[in-house]
Amino acid sequence: MEIQLWWLLALPAFFILGWVAARIDIKHLVRESRALPRSYFRGLNFLLNEQPDKAIEAFLEAAKVDTETIELHFALGSLFRRRGETDRAIRVHQNLVDRDGLSAEQRLHALSELGQDYLKAGLLDRAEGIFLKLRGTIRDEDALRFLLEIYQQEKEWAKAIDTAAAMPGHADHIWQKEMAEFHCELAASELLHGRSDAARQHLDEALRANRKCVRATILQGDLAWNDNDAEGAIEAWKRVEGQSPAYLALVAGKLVEAHVRLGRAEQGLQLLRGYLERNPSLDLLDVVAQMTLQESGPEAAYQLVRDELRRNPTLLGLNKLLEAQVTMAPPERRSDLELVRNLIHAHTRRVARYRCDSCGFKARQFHWRCPACGGWETYPPRRTEEFDLAP
Repeated sequence: MEIQLWWLLALPAFFILGWVAARIDIKHLVRESRALPRSYFRGLNFLLNEQPDKAIEAFLEAAKVDTETIELHFALGSLFRRRGETDRAIRVHQNLVDRDGLSAEQRLHALSELGQDYLKAGLLDRAEGIFLKLRGTIRDEDALRFLLEIYQQEKEWAKAIDTAAAMPGHADHIWQKEMAEFHCELAASELLHGRSDAARQHLDEALRANRKCVRATILQGDLAWNDNDAEGAIEAWKRVEGQSPAYLALVAGKLVEAHVRLGRAEQGLQLLRGYLERNPSLDLLDVVAQMTLQESGPEAAYQLVRDELRRNPTLLGLNKLLEAQVTMAPPERRSDLELVRNLIHAHTRRVARYRCDSCGFKARQFHWRCPACGGWETYPPRRTEEFDLAP
């Protein structure tokens, strides 16, 4: 191929132009870095070394030197909020919102940060107002997420349902568990006020959102029970086994009471014994042992607990076994057994708790929503000792 003369002239020219452009870019970067105060870089260094107190001092010094550094003020506001200094964070972000010359994206960012400050400070009405303003903007997803958190804190379950339905990914059933729980909260409130039809409608909606919502099924049984339909209540509570057998312990006592009302105590006892055989549980054992004691006497209750303890050895099970032995023991041995049982009971108190799968928070009573992290259905209805002994 013949080389044209102008190619030979163009190649050096392109090389020179590239070298000049690179020099200009380098000078621009150097000029920008020199324009930033040294305290800014010290602040970044403190952040990287997880020293937020010193980072704040350095950033404050840098902000005094260069008040136009928008990113620096965002960093300061976030640091204040993380430290719990919400008043200072609010002032920083409010100043940014009121500042002239911000781009539309920067103003929306400042509004979002201000809303988070109000949320952290517990000023829910102000936070809600800001996040409602952010709906339909590039901050829409963040606004929905924070609005959902606000409505759960305020127990505005109807608004929470609408917000969850608008969340991205709703069509993929990402929020089905939460929406079912919101309907259950509304149903529980209606049930408390005696409005059975409204409660029933919410429970149907809950099961449409999540067909495995155990809480909705339990509340359906409660609704039938309140309507004096013991048979319907039993049928509802028995469906829990098909949804999640671990939750049977929550309805065991209810099933006992319903069978006793219908005069079928022995049938109810056999049902619960089958549940215990298939799904070992300390709470379920407690209910079955109490019913066995009432229906068949202390010897049968003792044998039941002993067999279950051999199958699943636990301190809580041992405590239940000693309790059964006390009822059978002659008076001269009863005080000794009571002493041993009290010692065991003192040790079992720390393992007789429920534990959140999400954050590890422990509680003496069962919660559908974790009081610590706010997760729904994160408390398996099993005691901590059962988790510690599980393979």
